[in-house]
Amino acid sequence: MPLDSGDLAAIWLTFKLASLTTLILLVVGTPIALWLTHTRSWLKGPVGAIVALPLVLPPTVIGFYLLLLLGPHGYIGQLTQSLGLGTLTFSFAGLVIGSVVYSLPFVVQPLHNAFAAMGSRPLEVAATLRAGPWDTFFHVVLPLARPGYLTGAILGFAHTVGEFGVVLMIGGNIPDKTRVVSVQIFDHVESMAYEQAHWLAGLMLVFAFVVLLALYTSGKNKTVWS
Repeated sequence: MPLDSGDLAAIWLTFKLASLTTLILLVVGTPIALWLTHTRSWLKGPVGAIVALPLVLPPTVIGFYLLLLLGPHGYIGQLTQSLGLGTLTFSFAGLVIGSVVYSLPFVVQPLHNAFAAMGSRPLEVAATLRAGPWDTFFHVVLPLARPGYLTGAILGFAHTVGEFGVVLMIGGNIPDKTRVVSVQIFDHVESMAYEQAHWLAGLMLVFAFVVLLALYTSGKNKTVWS
């Protein structure tokens, strides 16, 4: 059998992690992208740089500092322990936090591009019609920025699926709990089970190609690299 139960469990865990991370990123990334688009504050530069840090930092650096923060001696770890939640390291919740941080720019950037391309005119027209903030967002901003949301969702999901360094640092390698596909491939290679590694790596290769093909052929979407 090309894929064993461990492989299937890793695929399911990866899908669950990527789906939840993408949903959180769309919710969190929307106000950040809106603020970056319309603000004139001097904080725009520093905030934009912080959001984009995962693009240039090695994943192991991000994973290391998150491990310190979420661990028993970190600020967040001490807080969660005082609340009776234990620590978030080596848990699925820790993987979600690490994935949100690591994939944040891949969602915020397409949303920011979509909001910038939309301009402020539709918002001004909505204001003259006395539309409330929520009406404006759901009936004006969301439809006009739909390509950016589609691109952000696809990139955020795909980038989370391909994680390795961050999830390994925070979650370790616990079967059915923190062992995602990338870590499972690493395990197969370490144990010289190259045939199983080929199957999983091949699935990842096909998945990556399909994602990029969808982005490049979906109506000439300009929010990918702009």
